[in-house]
Amino acid sequence: MCPEEYVEVIFAKGHENITATHPTTLEITKDTHLTRMGNCIIAVGADKAIEDLSIEFRKNLAKDASRLTLLIKAGDITETVIAYGSPNLMLEHPSDIVVRKSAYICDRTLAIQADKAARELSRELVNQLRNSKQKVKIVLSLSV
Repeated sequence: MCPEEYVEVIFAKGHENITATHPTTLEITKDTHLTRMGNCIIAVGADKAIEDLSIEFRKNLAKDASRLTLLIKAGDITETVIAYGSPNLMLEHPSDIVVRKSAYICDRTLAIQADKAARELSRELVNQLRNSKQKVKIVLSLSV
């Protein structure tokens, strides 16, 4: 049996205060204001948060066998992050999407056990993300 695949696309933008130095998480937010304290945030002004993802996508992400690929594209730079779903995910946050290297889950968590956090993204990508005019495309591909 072939795995099922579900895709969601999120559009966001960069911000001058993006540092992407957090060692265990990365975050995409609908918020447009960002201070340098938000060191896990990689994109702002997103058109979707967790609760905006389709019910089918969220239902399948809440399965043990689910594998999530995040394709982050800014300018001509693209980076991939692999993470996993869990039956314990709440998947209802109204403004944020957080991907974690750990297994910690809260209402902002989209996926866990990621292979990269914000500080492990290429600095070329982060430099693009620091431009407030930069459009960012995040493609979430879920395999179950």
